Amino acid sequence: MTRSPADEVMERLVRLFEAAAEPERAVHTAAYMRNQFAFLGFPTPTQRALARSAVAGLPKPAEEDLRAVALACWDRDEREYQYFACDWLRANVGVPGPDFLGTARTLITTKSWWDTVDPLATRFVGGLVRRHQQLTADLDAWAGDDNLWLVRTALLHQLHYGAETDTDRLFGYCTRQAGHADFFVRKAIGWALRHYARTDPDAVRDYVAKNRGVLSPLSVREATKHL
Repeated sequence: MTRSPADEVMERLVRLFEAAAEPERAVHTAAYMRNQFAFLGFPTPTQRALARSAVAGLPKPAEEDLRAVALACWDRDEREYQYFACDWLRANVGVPGPDFLGTARTLITTKSWWDTVDPLATRFVGGLVRRHQQLTADLDAWAGDDNLWLVRTALLHQLHYGAETDTDRLFGYCTRQAGHADFFVRKAIGWALRHYARTDPDAVRDYVAKNRGVLSPLSVREATKHL
């Protein structure tokens, strides 16, 4: 029976990752991440080298391969598998169609923390929405969701759009969530504004001036850091 490309990737990945595990480093890494996740413990350069080996010589993945591997990585305990999935999705963001946003939502709302949500938001969901404009309606809904990680994703998905940023959405999302109680949302508002200020500092300066009374001090501080 012929194995699927996804099975081949996971078999290689598990073999390579387990052989490279550094248990002592893993304890310290887990502590840094507030002991929310288990780790294998190898550093980022090692992770990336192992990831390249895991996919070397394989054909470009199809959408279903991406989905199967991402979900399989999310089922593993060790955080490095989720990091691999984020990087692989980013590298192949041109492959999936709009229906993949549902899978992205699952990844964002499962085992959620900034270390996986942020790369998915800024480098994968952003690219997916850019290619499939009809998905902006979904991001509009995420911007008002009860799940703070979906809100953060909506705020950050245009981070690398530059001059193509939909400013009505950017500023609208920021205003909509200006009073959010969670640090990660308030920080994302400031980060999104600060990044867009590289493209149009006057627009950000004007927005903050007009909304200083509703934006949190953290959001204002982050937004104006380089203005």
